[in-house]
Amino acid sequence: MADINHALLSGRLTRDAELKYTAGGQAVCKFSIAVNRRKKNGDQWVDEPNFFDVVLWGRQGEALNQYLIKGKAVTVDGELRQDRWEQDGQNRSKIEVVASNIVLGGSPGAGREGGFAGNSGSERSGERWSAPSNAPSDQRSGGGGGEVPPDDGFTDDIPF
Repeated sequence: MADINHALLSGRLTRDAELKYTAGGQAVCKFSIAVNRRKKNGDQWVDEPNFFDVVLWGRQGEALNQYLIKGKAVTVDGELRQDRWEQDGQNRSKIEVVASNIVLGGSPGAGREGGFAGNSGSERSGERWSAPSNAPSDQRSGGGGGEVPPDDGFTDDIPF
């Protein structure tokens, strides 16, 4: 049986994303998300936040960095990776989510019931991403320019 390492998280950014470049020129976009877990505490349900560090590599990180701001709803699809190092004679480790797909949600401050307005994503070398509806049309379509379709008043692709 093959091992499986797949993570799918939906939450909100806890801080603005940081875009850096490796010595070799590879883009690396890092951010954290909070994912609430509902649990019963006595007679009532409470949200317990869980925090996850996410790494997004390459052109996808460069393209989405400007939209990954604190409070933004995102869905992250990727895998878990454990980073190990030694610091001051102590062994350290950290688990991060290395994203392969990102779907942007509503604007910061919008409630969860607002849904994911930008989930019409495009395919770029096996990676799905989408820019928010106010992004230039070439980013929404994954390149190629073209006209922006008229607003039909619906926030998603399915009108029901």
